[in-house]
Amino acid sequence: MKKTRCIMVQGTMSGAGKSLLCAALCRIFHQDGLRCAPFKSQNMALNSYVTRDGLEMGRAQVVQAMAAGVEPDVRMNPILLKPCSDVGSQVIVNGEVRGQMPARDYFRYKKQLVPEILAAYHSLAEENDVIVIEGAGSPAEINLKADDIVNMGLARLVDAPVLLAGDIDRGGVFAQLYGTVALLESEERARVKGLIINKFRGDVEILRPGLAPLEEKTGVPVIGVVPYVRTEIDDEDSLAPSLGRTEAHKPLDAAVIRMPRISNFTDFSPLEQHPLLGVRYVSGPQTLGRPDVVILPGTKSTLDDLVWLRENGLEAAILKLAAAGVPVMGICGGYQMLGRTLSDPEGTEGGVPGAVVRGLGLLPVDTVFCAQKTRTRVEAQALAGPFAGARLEGYEIHMGKTQVDGEPFCRLEDGRAEGCAAGNVYGTYLHGLFDTGEATARLADLLCKTKGIDPAGAAPLSHRAFQEREFDRLAEAVRAALDMDAIYRMMEG
Repeated sequence: MKKTRCIMVQGTMSGAGKSLLCAALCRIFHQDGLRCAPFKSQNMALNSYVTRDGLEMGRAQVVQAMAAGVEPDVRMNPILLKPCSDVGSQVIVNGEVRGQMPARDYFRYKKQLVPEILAAYHSLAEENDVIVIEGAGSPAEINLKADDIVNMGLARLVDAPVLLAGDIDRGGVFAQLYGTVALLESEERARVKGLIINKFRGDVEILRPGLAPLEEKTGVPVIGVVPYVRTEIDDEDSLAPSLGRTEAHKPLDAAVIRMPRISNFTDFSPLEQHPLLGVRYVSGPQTLGRPDVVILPGTKSTLDDLVWLRENGLEAAILKLAAAGVPVMGICGGYQMLGRTLSDPEGTEGGVPGAVVRGLGLLPVDTVFCAQKTRTRVEAQALAGPFAGARLEGYEIHMGKTQVDGEPFCRLEDGRAEGCAAGNVYGTYLHGLFDTGEATARLADLLCKTKGIDPAGAAPLSHRAFQEREFDRLAEAVRAALDMDAIYRMMEG
C-alpha cells in the first residue's frame, strides 16, 4: 500500500507563521486535487472549537481544515491544552477533558499520550493523500527535547520531512535559521529539507546575497521567501496582533473587553470585516471611552476575570454606559458575568468551593458552575430586539448552567430558548454567532440608526465566504514564493 505523503512545518520560534503556512499548503494541495488534512499533535490555545460530533479542538487546525476543503475533525488536533493559570492547563485529549494539570505534571504525563497521537495521525493518513503537520514553538528548545511529541519527536515517529520557517519581520532571520539548525542533533538536521524566510517586506533581490551563505552554513536549501501577506484569516493565538489595537478607524465603534484569560476572540472576526464597524480591544476604563457597543467575550477563568473587571474600574464604566442606553453584549463567560450571581459549589473555576460572586446585574440570570462541560454545535434564530429573525450558527463550549428569568436571546433549532435579553443588554452562550453575517448586519443597522448613518451597500459577506476568498489569496502568494516542485519531491522521500 502506498505510504501517505506528509510535510511538516516547524518554526524558529512561536509566531513565525507556521499556522498560516500550513493553511496555505492545505489550500494549495486542495487546489491541486489532493485529499489533504492538517495535523498538530499538541496545541496550547484558549481559542477552541466544537466539531459536529461535539468534541473540542484547537482553532488553528479548524482553519487549516477549512482551507483544505474538509470538515474539522478532532483527530487533526488530538491534544489541546487550555491554560487556566500561569502554571497549569486543562488537558483535552481527543476532544474530551482529561483533567487539570500543573505544567510539571503534564510534562511527565505526556509520554503516555504518544499511542493516542499516532492512532489519530494514522487514521487520518488512511483517508487522505497528504497530511500537513504543524510543529509548535521551536525544535531548538533543548530543555524540552527529551520527550518531545510535537516537533522533531513527532517528525521521527511519522517519518516526516521538515520545512523550517524563520520570521524576518522580527529581525535576525539568518541567525534564527542557522542557530536552530545548529542546535539540532545530526539525525534531526537530516530531516530539515528546506528553509523558508517568512513575512518578508520589500525587494527580495536585496535579501538574495545572504541566501547562498545561509545554505552553505546550514547545508539546507532555501526553498522560498514568502512575502508579508495581509490576510484576515483567524489566528489561534490569544496574543494575536489584532488584540493590540486600541483605536477604531470606522464610523461605528465596537469595544471588546480584553479579559486577562480571553478565549475565542475569533468570534469577532466577522465584525472586523464589516465595512462600517471598527473593533478595538480595551483593558481599562481610560481607553473605553463611549463606544457604540460594548462586548464582553468568553474567558477561561470567568470568576477571576470578573474580579479583574471589578477592580480595574471597567465594571463601573460598563454599568454607566448600559444605563445611558449603549448596547452591551456578553458571549459565554461574558454572558455569565452580566447576570445576577455566579456560584461555584464544587470549586470548578479553581477557587474556593462554595464561592458565590455578584455579577454585573444587567441580566436576570444566575449561573452555577459544574464539572460537566457543555460542547455542542447549534443552529438558531435570534429573537431579541434588533437581532430578531437573524439566522445563527455556532457552538456552545462552557462549564456551568444558567437559569434565565427573562426573555431569551434566541431559539435553538430543537425549540429550546437560549440566552437572555433585557432592554439594551444581550447575552448568549453561542460562539460564532456573527459568522453567518446576519447578526453582524442587524447590529450594524442598529448602530447606524442610532448615529444617523446610512448603512446602504454595507452588507457583509458571510464569514465562510470571506474566508474562502482569503484562503485563495494566501495560497496564491505562498505558491508563487515557494518551490512547490521541491516540496512535492520531499514528500516522495
